[in-house]
Amino acid sequence: MDLPAAAANLVGMACGGVADLRRMPRELVDEGPRGALYRYLPVPGVAPAGGEPVLLVPPLGAPDFAYDLRRGCSLVEHLLAEGRLVYLVDHGPKSFADRGLGMEHWVDDVVPWAARVTAEDAGPDVHLVGWSIAGIFTALAVAAGVQAGHPLPVRTLTMIGSPVDVSAVPFVAPLRPLAMVAGGRGLSAVYRAIGSFPAPLVSAAFHLTAVDKLVTKPLTLLSRLDDRDVLAQIEAVDHLMSNMHGYPGRLFGQIYHLMLRRNDLADGELSLSGRAIRLAAVDVPVLVVAGRSDVIAPLPAVQKVVGLLTGAPEVRFSTAPGGHLGVLTGRDARTTTWSALDAFVADHG
Repeated sequence: MDLPAAAANLVGMACGGVADLRRMPRELVDEGPRGALYRYLPVPGVAPAGGEPVLLVPPLGAPDFAYDLRRGCSLVEHLLAEGRLVYLVDHGPKSFADRGLGMEHWVDDVVPWAARVTAEDAGPDVHLVGWSIAGIFTALAVAAGVQAGHPLPVRTLTMIGSPVDVSAVPFVAPLRPLAMVAGGRGLSAVYRAIGSFPAPLVSAAFHLTAVDKLVTKPLTLLSRLDDRDVLAQIEAVDHLMSNMHGYPGRLFGQIYHLMLRRNDLADGELSLSGRAIRLAAVDVPVLVVAGRSDVIAPLPAVQKVVGLLTGAPEVRFSTAPGGHLGVLTGRDARTTTWSALDAFVADHG
């Protein structure tokens, strides 16, 4: 171990931390009941790459800075360094007043609004990127637009760690038979009464899926005390975990009943508001990325969508090391997921 480096890192950790958590500068483009849409400022001295802007859509449970985790390991920072125009929609934390919001709000309203405003600002089209359940929301939004005869201004779609087939999720699969028998009545009564699936429970769920890393974390800290990049990543992930958001009650109920209990999306179709949205209606090139050690969205659960996107002119499937967050913004994502996204976007303008 490099003792001087370890000593310097200890001092840094004691004096506020070693991770650079400054966010990339951005400006507000539009704001309203759908959320806030931001445009990131170009990096001085970086030549524009040209082409359409990249629109990042975070999942409901995670803060928007999941895409901008820390300096040196930020997808936003990377895309800006490549000369890309980068936009992000921030859903913000949800309150009891938002308990009636369902999946339709994001599929029919939020994603279409963000895509159209971004396209008007820098279009004519956008490269749409969604991580976790946001990848499912964005795919459904694209498909719903096509089926309604009002296609979104989307050039490509990227789904990162988006589990379409929950029967392939190890910690969920054993619970599905019980949920089918019970019909979800007990859980439904709880989330209707409190109006949400609270943020502390979302954070706890993420921690439970990485319990092995929690157990070994002290040993990792000690053994890598001289590696500032490792320590900064651990610190940044801890910061994200402590800032998770809750899910509106109705939305959580839909996810539970439609996806967990019935696994509807595994056959490529989901019923919302009296109409069936078919993934086969997606008519733009799609990049699908799965984490090799992701227990929330295991490789088979993510890969399932490849065979369902029959209307897409191209579907690329890529894997990367890391868990659910690691596949998006882990240290290895810099040379795997991000490189795959770079090549995909470049190939399609």
